[in-house]
Amino acid sequence: MAVDDVNGTLAAMGSRLRAAREHHGATLAGVSGATGISTSTLSRIETGRRKPTLEVLLHLSKEYGVSLDQLAGTAPAPAAEPRATAPLSFGDDKAVLPLTRYVGGLHAHKHVLASLEDPPARPRQVSHDGHEWLCVLYGRLWLALGDQDLILTPGDVAEFDTRTPHGVANASPGGPVEYLIMFGPQGERLRPRTPPAAGRGNRQPHRAQAGRQEQP
Repeated sequence: MAVDDVNGTLAAMGSRLRAAREHHGATLAGVSGATGISTSTLSRIETGRRKPTLEVLLHLSKEYGVSLDQLAGTAPAPAAEPRATAPLSFGDDKAVLPLTRYVGGLHAHKHVLASLEDPPARPRQVSHDGHEWLCVLYGRLWLALGDQDLILTPGDVAEFDTRTPHGVANASPGGPVEYLIMFGPQGERLRPRTPPAAGRGNRQPHRAQAGRQEQP
């Protein structure tokens, strides 16, 4: 650090020391009694008429509970706290909470469908390129997949090609339904890595196409 930079840092410490003392709720007399530094010396340092020595800074740093870096103005800025992602609202009383921040590849969302007062109509279906994995967390979800109508309950999983017309709705009035969705590009699918338990054979994941059919 250049001499001019050192002098500038020492000169700027006066205002920081005064701010630290005031934040600490202490008077010059109180700090003088606690540290043994005279009130006149403290006053001259705070007003920039005197440069603080390292010994003085160490005493004041301990008294005020701040670091030397903070007094010198060289402490790194605190990391910004991560902000919670705000849910996105859609027109059919649905809230979507993104669980991944990047675009492309597999991405995940949590969906919440509001409770209903009346029995639901069959979900409106859409189709598009991609592959979807869906897991119900709470409530009863009506999945209309092509010509099939599936009622999924907590723990049920469906996996399907999104080129098949599909749509979802809250299957019953009286409470919301919550579910997770993972969506990926066409041809990209989840790949289970857990080997089957001994004696149970090679069980395939439950898929919507092979799931039970139930009229809501």
